[in-house]
Amino acid sequence: MTGPEKIRLSLDPAITRRGAVDGAWWPATYDAGAELPALITAVDQRLNRRVLRVGLHIDTWDNIPHHIGAPGRHVKVGWFRTIDPHVINLIIPGIEHLNLLVIPPDTTPAAAHKALVMATRCRGRTRPGDILAAANQNGPADAIAEQELSLSDWDNEGGQTRQPARGDYAS
Repeated sequence: MTGPEKIRLSLDPAITRRGAVDGAWWPATYDAGAELPALITAVDQRLNRRVLRVGLHIDTWDNIPHHIGAPGRHVKVGWFRTIDPHVINLIIPGIEHLNLLVIPPDTTPAAAHKALVMATRCRGRTRPGDILAAANQNGPADAIAEQELSLSDWDNEGGQTRQPARGDYAS
């Protein structure tokens, strides 16, 4: 289990709700029961608010509990097939919800670092799978974010990409 002091988490400091994700999390495993307590604690501390619910993709995670114990409460955990498998959703009062890119546990440290940085800078234009794909490319995170992630602009209607992305990154 990853302790709160070692949590690998990045959050958009503005949390403007403009992007597909508001930050990223790099768990050590896909064991939800082991990983979620540290994430909830870290988000509570960083935002000075309390996570009330967690939503995740059922086929991505193992050992999914119904509730996670947190100081003064139990956080309800819901699992869905309709949520992006690369995203975890946190319901937090005053923020509505927080979507975090989930970086696969087996990601290399260099690629994970890039994804942690890019997830806070995508400005609403980038799908979670595209961030992960771009993070695996060579080059600094800022350069990749500007060049590659701009290919993933969403149309205002229907969520279709304006230009085809390289490869199919959906799972």
